Amino acid sequence: MVERYVMALDEGTSSARAILFDRGGNIVSLAQREFRQIYPRPGWVEHDANEIWATQLSVAREVMQNAGISAAEVAAIGITNQRETCLVWDRKTGVPLHNALVWQDRRTAGICDQLKARGLEPYVKENTGLVIDAYFSGTKLAWLLDNTPGARRRAERGELAAGTIDTWLIWNLTGGRAHVTDASNASRTLLFNIRTGDWDDRLLEELNVPRAILPEVRDSSDVYGFTDPDLFGGEVPVASSIGDQQGALFGQSCFETGMVKATYGTGGTLLMNTGNQIRSSDNGLLTTVAWRLGGELEYALEGTLFSVGSVVQWLRDELKIIHSASETEAAAMDVPDTNGIYIVPAFTGLSAPFWDQYARGTIVGITRGANRNHLIRASLESMAYQIRDVIDRMEADSGIALAELKVDGGAAMNNFVLQFQADQLGVRVLRPKVIDTTARGAAFLAGLAVGYWKDKAELHTAFALDREFTPSVERAIADTLYRGWCRSVDRSRDWAEHD
Repeated sequence: MVERYVMALDEGTSSARAILFDRGGNIVSLAQREFRQIYPRPGWVEHDANEIWATQLSVAREVMQNAGISAAEVAAIGITNQRETCLVWDRKTGVPLHNALVWQDRRTAGICDQLKARGLEPYVKENTGLVIDAYFSGTKLAWLLDNTPGARRRAERGELAAGTIDTWLIWNLTGGRAHVTDASNASRTLLFNIRTGDWDDRLLEELNVPRAILPEVRDSSDVYGFTDPDLFGGEVPVASSIGDQQGALFGQSCFETGMVKATYGTGGTLLMNTGNQIRSSDNGLLTTVAWRLGGELEYALEGTLFSVGSVVQWLRDELKIIHSASETEAAAMDVPDTNGIYIVPAFTGLSAPFWDQYARGTIVGITRGANRNHLIRASLESMAYQIRDVIDRMEADSGIALAELKVDGGAAMNNFVLQFQADQLGVRVLRPKVIDTTARGAAFLAGLAVGYWKDKAELHTAFALDREFTPSVERAIADTLYRGWCRSVDRSRDWAEHD
């Protein structure tokens, strides 16, 4: 019998990856390619959607070539993606009308202020689980329709399609035959009602987004269509879509209520599985759809962090004090502390639990003795402090004490970060052998849709531990450091001028 694999397309904020997984959930082949980040104005962030598609297609072909397999040996393709980034394109030609607006983009902060002034915050929280913030897709779609010549008229005539990046990739993979998304991605748009499981008519009206341009909402594990034969030399089922953070929750086998994972990517996200219960937050967290399986919604409490790994990119690309992220661990451990420095990487505002879209990045505590390594260590420590900000509120909202934290994402390979994280939380931090859990979640969901794996029980044993980090400092010391962080955050808030 021919060995078959599941391919995950992992379309992130700064790169596109394709990974082949075998039945044991192990990586067989991986390819990755970065794409451009476009900054037209301060606070504006865009991606070229055609470049995203071309990059994603190229790495998909590359992993198949490297593994020496044909389309017939790919059981299914699953997609996971940066969630709130969105775009609008021509249904007939498939040509985007404008660059995609990235989740980091803040140009719609003024629109959000208007929605708040109209008293919509309670309705939004109750029915979408979100807060009104430029982070989410709804205001971005409204901006695209209002600021792209002729777009609104064309949308009303049914000539345009819109969606998040999963929708864009599925559209292109299927040759324009499938205009779909899954419930996890839909729940990040500010337009989806997590109680009814459908687009919310009131919010569509408030933002003036025509329902006709939006994709059909499907299960997270479902065959949406088949790839155009010209892409891979044969048809392959496109069988899952899951937002990147929910994908990591699934890929970490966090199937039970109360289980928590943290992803350290460009941004960062913590999710706690709350099962079929919608848990509302009183502490700045979000209620979101974890996934939809068999038509049934499951939910999660989420803390979203805008800038986690991006602080290391900033050290590399803008400050140019490192050549690669791999240098940071040794640099941080070369000094005993930060020499009193705190770095709050609020490059595009603060997300959970503060939701201050006018906050900006801040460095405090600099003295003449501060050096490169102190800045690097403070940058790495900021990741762990932000995670603690969320965990403390998550425990309060859920009434569940954290027993352990499963971690993934690129920065989770940094041993200094995870040890400091364990010290800050006072619990075990577990890093799996397969760190690409976002992609593995998409692969698991796609495999379930086509019978490659039987059920979730078969996936429960997939978590294989690479390393466990246990607390190594007294709680009083950790708490003192954390209080300094909280003071630093206060100084970063409400800095940018309001439009």
